[in-house]
Amino acid sequence: MTSVKKTQFAQILAEKLNIPKKQALEFMDTFMDEVVRIMKKGDKLNLSGFGIFKVADRKAREGRNPRTGESIHIPASKKAKFVPAKALKEAVL
Repeated sequence: MTSVKKTQFAQILAEKLNIPKKQALEFMDTFMDEVVRIMKKGDKLNLSGFGIFKVADRKAREGRNPRTGESIHIPASKKAKFVPAKALKEAVL
């Protein structure tokens, strides 16, 4: 499995949309900034046919230090989450 980097993806977009690579990079940066802004507010971004970007709450829980075996408290936190749409799952899997 190979990994497609941001600049490589921008080149693909530029070629498909017949725009300069710089413009494709600006679009990608703007898109990512807006996703972050929406999620910071606690809102979901639902892209039909692709998926949902959202912030999920993680409950506080007890964990274990792997070195000592000592029980530790892990505080509640938030995490970024992406839930793929059915169409994306079917296309990929």
